[in-house]
Amino acid sequence: MKLEVQVMCTEMLKPSSPTPQQLRHYQLSSLDQQIHPVYNHQVLFYPTETNLQTNNVNILDLHRFKLSVSQALTHFYPLAGRIRNNSSVHCNDDGVPFREARVKCRLSDFLQNPVPGELNKLFPFPLDDAKELPMGIQFNTFDCGGIGIGLCISHKIGDALSYFTFLNTWAAIARGDGSKIVLPEFVSAELFPPRDIPVPLPGPVMEASEKNIATKRVVFSASKIEEIRAKYTENEFRPSRVEALSAFIWSRFLASTKKKSSPESDRFYVIVHTVNLRTKFEPPLSAQSFGNIFRVAATIPSMDNEKDEGCINLVRQMRESIRKIDKDYVRKLQAGEDLFQSTNQGDEKSSPSKGETIPFVFTSLCRFPLYEADFGWGKPVWVSSASLNAKNLVAFMDTATGDGIEAWINLKEEDMAEFGSDEQLLAVAALQSC
Repeated sequence: MKLEVQVMCTEMLKPSSPTPQQLRHYQLSSLDQQIHPVYNHQVLFYPTETNLQTNNVNILDLHRFKLSVSQALTHFYPLAGRIRNNSSVHCNDDGVPFREARVKCRLSDFLQNPVPGELNKLFPFPLDDAKELPMGIQFNTFDCGGIGIGLCISHKIGDALSYFTFLNTWAAIARGDGSKIVLPEFVSAELFPPRDIPVPLPGPVMEASEKNIATKRVVFSASKIEEIRAKYTENEFRPSRVEALSAFIWSRFLASTKKKSSPESDRFYVIVHTVNLRTKFEPPLSAQSFGNIFRVAATIPSMDNEKDEGCINLVRQMRESIRKIDKDYVRKLQAGEDLFQSTNQGDEKSSPSKGETIPFVFTSLCRFPLYEADFGWGKPVWVSSASLNAKNLVAFMDTATGDGIEAWINLKEEDMAEFGSDEQLLAVAALQSC
């Protein structure tokens, strides 16, 4: 359903204590510098019924809530600063925009059929415009009293794990649970010293903002995921949930776009997965290490096997490319080597010079603490993404029940028209469009 959202007011929330002078200059790492200026983002939904169960917070103490933001910003002080020249953050305590907005419907009605494109209205600014502001919050109140918290944090400063480190520490502060407060470790610039790198240009992994992009939220139940995993299981080899869904979604994308006029030999496919580097260090880094401490594994799919469109083989290729991001990889990366090509697996005869490069990017938030943010009125009933202006991008998220997976799929409109009507896809998933 369509959302009518009215912004009531906007104010700047500053850290509750001033940032010390010696911390006023926060250096971006070389990995931060290579990230496009977009926002990591989620909307967290809390119904009225949950609010009424605890401490009479059906009328939320908004002052206490805002104070918790300021207290969290004291620990995460770069988020209250301003990004400068793709090199640093001026930690000047200018603060983060905090919007209060009214949504003209009941939360329960919206959650019956949430539309990805409408969710963008619940954020304080566009998700592909993170050039200066590191963070923003929009506090959305529905007619029934339900709440939607739209939180954006610049990807220039931190990755998804950094996002959840802030979110869940902020929530712990709000509910007064000191035992769950986790402080960030700002180590990324030490691990990956900055270089003279301009703002990154569009490339095979991440495109610039595109027009005419369609988004579908595709929900796979636990039983359907097991069906798909079984399809790609062979002898002792059994794919993970994300591996199986990646192969399946890509196979349906490939099948739906084969109808295009350009011959297959003129297309060069690259499948990309994001990989957390924290566990690849010796010794491993802590989960609260803040920054963009991840890399991408690139797989060039073999196009030889028409029987299953290469997918059983593809799962093996993807796993092998991800495994190449290991301790040796991290050491070379810290030494300044460009290692993107070193994870490529597939047809060595393939080359970008042969024709159009078609990237397909998968990122997974499965097993991340999506549903842990309790601000004092219970955990969220749903955590959502939104519609993005990036083609061929898939984000996996756990469902609220924890046993299924939501795939937020962004394709060009003409590709989505074919993909969204694919019979094999419709047989195993529920689709919701932008």
